[in-house]
Amino acid sequence: MALKLLTSLLVIFSISSPVSAGNGHDSAAPNVTRLTDLFGHLTFNHGFTEFFGGLNIQPINNGSYVNLILNKSSGSGLVSQNKYHYGFFSAAIKLPSGYTSGVVVAFYLFPHNHDEIDIELLGHEKRKDWVLQTNMYGNGSVSTGREEKFRLWFDPTEQYHHYSFIWNDHHTVFLVDNIPVREILHNDAISSVYPSKPMSLYATIWDGSEWATHGGKYPVNYKFAPFVASFGEMEMDGCIFNPKSQCSKGSVSSMDPVDGEEFAKLSEQQKMGMDWARKKLMFYSYCKDTSRYKVLPPECKAK
Repeated sequence: MALKLLTSLLVIFSISSPVSAGNGHDSAAPNVTRLTDLFGHLTFNHGFTEFFGGLNIQPINNGSYVNLILNKSSGSGLVSQNKYHYGFFSAAIKLPSGYTSGVVVAFYLFPHNHDEIDIELLGHEKRKDWVLQTNMYGNGSVSTGREEKFRLWFDPTEQYHHYSFIWNDHHTVFLVDNIPVREILHNDAISSVYPSKPMSLYATIWDGSEWATHGGKYPVNYKFAPFVASFGEMEMDGCIFNPKSQCSKGSVSSMDPVDGEEFAKLSEQQKMGMDWARKKLMFYSYCKDTSRYKVLPPECKAK
């Protein structure tokens, strides 16, 4: 995501082609363990600093929430004060309503020799539905996009919803309202490109017209600006990177998302939730895109 954001300020490009279809609105989501209830919330005054955007960053509720704004002059973004080497990361996000084609709201870990873990929420030009895109890069492997895309089973503009990921040496898991939608196992097939270096956490809103809308076919329409994404209930818990020591936990929770047994693998309940999400809501996976990859990445064959 960060690569695309930085490039978007200059010249942006991307490839996308769905391989299946589905719409999850009005679907009854399965019950799962609420991981977001296990960790404390950070205020933006204590956990973050400005990445870009200046006046387009508007803290509210004494810094417990913040509005990130995209208008014709600029997008905006925050970056964590610490770098992390594995952990649990989450934010409650309320997305802009109305026509949002080309608008990208992102929550992601970056960078080191281009390690990256992305949650990207993409505005839409037709149904005005938002699309969730997940992606991962490791050790500079930016030539191979590992995107998977999902419809959401709710209207993300009406209230806050949790977008989270677990990242540790066992696996990387993407979650929406605590339901796993994707798991990347750290196995031999993917170990050479698995993110394994310290990264900062970012929250941004930006103009992705050239990247996210078929080469600029449906650019951001600033007639509908400002576009406001509201972030709150931020959670960052794990190994805070310290070059002088192996790990500084600094945790406010007894739970351990780095080494804890309950975070090393999904429970049966979580697996059932993920199976529901992938069957009902996923409409694109790079592992099924044979027009893009004549030879599929090795982890696709290992599934």
